[in-house]
Amino acid sequence: MTTSAAAVWGRAEQQDFRARVRGCLLGGAVGDAFGAGVATLPLDGIRAAHGPEGLSEPVPAHGRRGAVTAATQMTLFTVDGLIRAQVRRDTGAWHPPTDVHRAHLRWAATQRDWGPDERRKDNGWLAREEWLYARRDPARACLTGLGDEILGTLDKPKNPHATDSGALVRSAPFGLLVGWEPQLVCQLAVECAAQTHGDPAAYLAAGALAVVVHGLARGESVDGSVQRALAQLTQRPGHEPVTDALQRALGAVRQGMPSAVRVTDLGADEDRAEGQLAAAVYCALVGEDFRHGLRLAVNHDGPSAATGAVTGALLGALHGETALPPAWLAELEGRSTVLELADDFAMEMTQGAALHSPAESHPGWLARYPRG
Repeated sequence: MTTSAAAVWGRAEQQDFRARVRGCLLGGAVGDAFGAGVATLPLDGIRAAHGPEGLSEPVPAHGRRGAVTAATQMTLFTVDGLIRAQVRRDTGAWHPPTDVHRAHLRWAATQRDWGPDERRKDNGWLAREEWLYARRDPARACLTGLGDEILGTLDKPKNPHATDSGALVRSAPFGLLVGWEPQLVCQLAVECAAQTHGDPAAYLAAGALAVVVHGLARGESVDGSVQRALAQLTQRPGHEPVTDALQRALGAVRQGMPSAVRVTDLGADEDRAEGQLAAAVYCALVGEDFRHGLRLAVNHDGPSAATGAVTGALLGALHGETALPPAWLAELEGRSTVLELADDFAMEMTQGAALHSPAESHPGWLARYPRG
């Protein structure tokens, strides 16, 4: 089985792909930061604080406007792991779940340490970004699942009863592997989710999100991408909570004007992976634009940062970076880091052969993404 579908990267294709990668990563971060401002408030509290329409513009969280949560932190390290998997492939070693796991262990170090440990030769550039060394409401299962160096697998997953969205919110980047076939994108996302979240609903929701993003990044519609995700999931044991939730999201589009009630009824009010995914898919389907979709996504009783992060990633992959509100982007914490990583990912996926090979590699690239 091959990981790649043949792709010819002309200049226009590279530019479109880079715009969607930027859109997905920046959009997820913007949605995360937007929702973080009301993450602890029920809908009545949001409306009492921000008016009858709820939150419509970013407000401070974690001491400033634009601050992101662990969802964005972990997403960035997911991307770092995917780039390193490609780089390490030159050595003959090819096991992307291991590279992603190692990247998430580097994230776990940011939750324990005061700052970057310069003695670690495998940190690369991302783990030296000091702003990432902040604890921003990480899911407990993420901390415990990465509390040792044992790799969780589908046969022996970590936290087998964890159903929350902690793995879901970091899984959009798998869908940006546009040269891979959808079933392999799904499999990789599922395997990496099981490293911290062992309940089938949690890891299959992560796989479904990856397949939806994969379709969007290839220029497909939200509806068509969800249908492809459903086709992937129905072959897997324990898929019913996730496929039922996605079917409800598709059906809700035909039930009238979008509202907080519909988003809540899809499961946004509870931190369960399948409900958060369904709510985000619905907001991406009915959102008139990025702002409208995100406002729908965060005004409810549940974990608004999670719903915002997933919705933002979907809308960003769908529309590209230029659809994001400039004023929201201007205040985003770590924006330059997110952009730099997005461009590195796009460059690796489209021009990796010019950066490294088994015979010769650019030392600057290996300094950023060590093979060790």
